[in-house]
Amino acid sequence: MDGYATRMMKGTVVEGLVAGLTGAAVMTLGEKIEQRFTGRPDSKVPGRTLQRLLRVCEVSPRWGRVLNVAMHAGQGALMGVLRAAMAHAGLRGPWASAMFTAVRLTNDQLLENATGVGAPPWTWPRDELAADVLHKTVYGMATGVVADALAARSGPGPGRRHAAVQPGRHHDVGPVGTGWFPSRDPDRQGEVGARGRS
Repeated sequence: MDGYATRMMKGTVVEGLVAGLTGAAVMTLGEKIEQRFTGRPDSKVPGRTLQRLLRVCEVSPRWGRVLNVAMHAGQGALMGVLRAAMAHAGLRGPWASAMFTAVRLTNDQLLENATGVGAPPWTWPRDELAADVLHKTVYGMATGVVADALAARSGPGPGRRHAAVQPGRHHDVGPVGTGWFPSRDPDRQGEVGARGRS
């Protein structure tokens, strides 16, 4: 991997952590506002999930809160790296954030159900399900806004450059240079394999 690709990947990780932590902070603020109106208590599921993942048996209420915050912020930060990678690839805007929100919800449910802490969301009370989807959507959109803004400093990204080759919906538009994995052939600088759709 060349120096540019290494720098780009490191930058994507840092930008993703920043975007994810910002998204988690915005989500937490939204949760606190919602809880003032609904009286819904803080969820203990994130902390219990981390407790199971770490194989910790019993914790004090204080440590339970620490684990809760650690899982809440940690998941937010780590998932932000995925959103930053999406933004650098050219997947930006509300559609990309909606795709990412679905992945974030899936990540939560995979960990919670695999550890036995949670149950499938379609078995939850409707108000609890609505609150979770709302707040994860806020997280996904806020994380996306930050990731997209940070990635925009590096240009449009290969996906957007590809879309600009022939605007509109067309089959068989050839590949463009990605900037991440440049070709060794000077006549095909930056090209990768053919477009996935035909």
